[in-house]
Order: sequence, then C-alpha cells, then structure tokens
Amino acid sequence: MSRAAGRPPSTGRSASAIHPSIHPLPLAKEDAMPSVTVINGPNLNLLGTRKPEVYGHTTIADVEELCRKEAGGLGLDLVFLQSNYEGQLIDWIHETGAAVKAGTSIGAVYNPGAHTHYSYAIRDAIEGASLPVIELHISNVHAREDFRHHSVISPVARGIVVGFGVPGYALAITGIHRLHESSLVSGVRK
Repeated sequence: MSRAAGRPPSTGRSASAIHPSIHPLPLAKEDAMPSVTVINGPNLNLLGTRKPEVYGHTTIADVEELCRKEAGGLGLDLVFLQSNYEGQLIDWIHETGAAVKAGTSIGAVYNPGAHTHYSYAIRDAIEGASLPVIELHISNVHAREDFRHHSVISPVARGIVVGFGVPGYALAITGIHRLHESSLVSGVRK
C-alpha cells in the first residue's frame, strides 16, 4: 500500500472519512503477513531533485521499491506513506499504533524531515500511540547546520539510523524487525 497525501480537509475528521480513495491502515486480516510502515515527512516527495549533493539522486519511488524489497525479504508487507502535513502524519501514526496493538504491524520507520526539530505534536502522537519507531535521517544531521542537531523525536524512538543515505531505510526496517522479533522471544513488547 502506498499513499501520498495532499492537504487534508479542515473538518476535524479523518481524511479517510472524507476521501474514499484514502483508506485507514488495515487493523486485521486473516492469514495476512504483518506489516511495517514507512512514514516520510515534509519535502521527502522531492527526493532526487532537492539538494542532490546532500540527499542524492534517488527518488521517493526508488525508496519505496528498496523498502518493499527489504520488507518482503523479512516476510513483511509494506505500508509506504509520505505527507507534507503534520496532521496527516499524526493520523497515520495513530493508525499504525492501533495496527501494532491489533498484531498486524510491527511498527514504523519514520523520516520526520524538518519536523524532527520542533514537532512536539508528532512526538506526543508516537508516545501516545505506543508506536515502536525507528527514527531515520538520510544525511548525517549532526554534520550539518546547528539547528539540525536536536531531535524532539529521538526520546520516543526505539532507535535512530542517521547518515547512511537511502540504504538507511533498509537498515531501519531490519532494525525494527529485529526489535520486534526479540520482544516476541522475551515476551516483553518494547
């Protein structure tokens, strides 16, 4: 499943209630593989054209293909999402947290983009939904401008993948899968 969102309606209702083409994340399916959700924040739709000297020439479609291969190799379905709107991202975080609780998802890989540095609403959504998250950054944010050195997301993330370029998505998917598998063995959901 892949979705990119435009500006959500300002009615206070979920975008899926208004736009039938946007469906909530699946909560349960008989005999379905568990899923991993990859959520991409603002401006990541511009991958391949925005600052290629920092982010490379790989497009968001290329990233989705890489993620789909990695997830499939681990026996996971992939839900791949991108939005430039904070409210839509929060809705997806809530939906993915519900899918984890229902046992149909193992968690999320989240590239928050610029929301990394200031979105307490997204930080609180991750914590409130009890969503296992691997925070991901394509570039080494610690080698860039000072404002990029602090993340409000990191304190609620299970782990962080920074500076490996686009291949970091595969590392993050493998990481969330291993954390999930270890929680099944130990009997403690982390």
